[in-house]
Amino acid sequence: MQEPGKRKKHFSMIRSFHLADFFTLGNAACGVLAVFFAMTYMDTQAKEFFYAAAAMAPIAFLFDVLDGRIARWRRQHSALGRELDSLADIISFGVAPATLAVAAGMNGIWDWIVLVYFVCCGVSRLARFNVTAEDLSQGGDKVAYFEGTPIPTSVVLTAVLAFAAWQGRIGADLYWGTLTIGGWDVHPLVLLFLVSGSMMISKTLRIPKI
Repeated sequence: MQEPGKRKKHFSMIRSFHLADFFTLGNAACGVLAVFFAMTYMDTQAKEFFYAAAAMAPIAFLFDVLDGRIARWRRQHSALGRELDSLADIISFGVAPATLAVAAGMNGIWDWIVLVYFVCCGVSRLARFNVTAEDLSQGGDKVAYFEGTPIPTSVVLTAVLAFAAWQGRIGADLYWGTLTIGGWDVHPLVLLFLVSGSMMISKTLRIPKI
């Protein structure tokens, strides 16, 4: 049986959540569902699960946009909210797209290396943003620009994979086929994830935040 003091601490944490934080959790939930749908597609090969996994990305993006706007509207910014946002983003826009890529057929060893690189770039980009956000905001409520592309831009990658699935170009028929390098397979389409990850960690790219 849980001690009364521990129960109070638990509910105290829930009470510390702002309205925007629940939208952030909606973002995270979409990412987890995307992974589940992609895994179910790999097990059943039923394309509706692949499409459902891809559809979670724009829904997660909507939650991501709304949580920021609600936080600014209600003037409720917190370190907890910022950390929640980063954790949700890495699931929805990092792990989920990488899982969908594997489900689409990018399952060679080189593919895995590139996809791990992509996710690690996303983690690094979000960590850098969190520690530099105060400087980039220049004393305001929001940052003036992004260093490197924001991780939610990976919705473009999921859109490409959804379009490929619609054309029947996933699995053995994946765009640009398969190459073997050093005895390991790689699918050239995975280079999109390599480019995306590299753009996220770039310090020369400065994108104004709208």
